[in-house]
Amino acid sequence: MRLSNLADYAVITMAQASRHCGDGRVSASELAAETGLPAPTVQKLVSKLTAAGLLRSVRGAHGGLQLGRPAAAITVADIVEAVEGPIALTACIDHGDCDYEAGCSMKPHWPVINEALRGALAGITLDRLRNPPTLTPTFEEEAA
Repeated sequence: MRLSNLADYAVITMAQASRHCGDGRVSASELAAETGLPAPTVQKLVSKLTAAGLLRSVRGAHGGLQLGRPAAAITVADIVEAVEGPIALTACIDHGDCDYEAGCSMKPHWPVINEALRGALAGITLDRLRNPPTLTPTFEEEAA
């Protein structure tokens, strides 16, 4: 399984926006420059993320973008769903357009699998992503 480029870029954009929490507001063009993402892509993401309430646009001389809620209250699942829709590994769960649905023994299990995946992504907050991860030493590193 792999996230779409747009979902990946949304996570990058939101992580960068969260780094401006103490500074106040940031513009879409600043986010594009800081992340290295194309400005039109960031603008498209900003629209989706704002519509989902993850970003808030403030007008005026000191306007710009800010997080729609605290970084600790925004998860990777929230960001991915804002761009991609509900998290699901298979299309049959949301769309019911599978040719093998009548005899599929897996269909009852997919909601459980999808919820586990969503739960894993919901366990990672934007607050956690704005800082470099701290790596736990491996057994070999601890023994040395």
